[in-house]
Amino acid sequence: MNRLAIITVGKTHSGKSTFAKYLEKRLANSIVVDQDNHAEILLNYYPALIPEIGPNEIKFALTRTIVDYVVNQTDCHLILCNSNRNAKSRAALLMYYRENGFTTVVVNFDIPDEILKERIESSRRDTAILRTVSSFREVLAQQKDDCGITETEKDIDYLFTIQSEFDFNKAISEILKIR
Repeated sequence: MNRLAIITVGKTHSGKSTFAKYLEKRLANSIVVDQDNHAEILLNYYPALIPEIGPNEIKFALTRTIVDYVVNQTDCHLILCNSNRNAKSRAALLMYYRENGFTTVVVNFDIPDEILKERIESSRRDTAILRTVSSFREVLAQQKDDCGITETEKDIDYLFTIQSEFDFNKAISEILKIR
């Protein structure tokens, strides 16, 4: 079986989690790994372990443990549902998945900031998982300088771009053809 590692890339409130959930329902034998869920687990059950400053290493370790388990102990497709906006970190992920026999798929959410601001204003997402800022507006402001997908990235087997929710079904249909 050709296993897929699907990485979503995009700013806050761009639709990554929603897309991943839709894809998981259509792509048999797939697992969504979402670091926001891991942040919630830590917040709810292990708040004393969350660092006040610096990177949240325990969240990253939890995610890595789950990903490694999926890669090495299952035959599941993997849907990584984080922002993944750092090109260097993304390249390392892509290499890891390819070395483990996965076909890599990147779904780039290129949604205009004006739409993201509207979504943030009407969002009911809990801000308790945010550690270094107090609102998703601040998250978006910080993401302006982050790296989205560059046209020079060569380590991607398949690249799809989502510019609106109307692109969801087309991207999902194309991904289902790959396997």
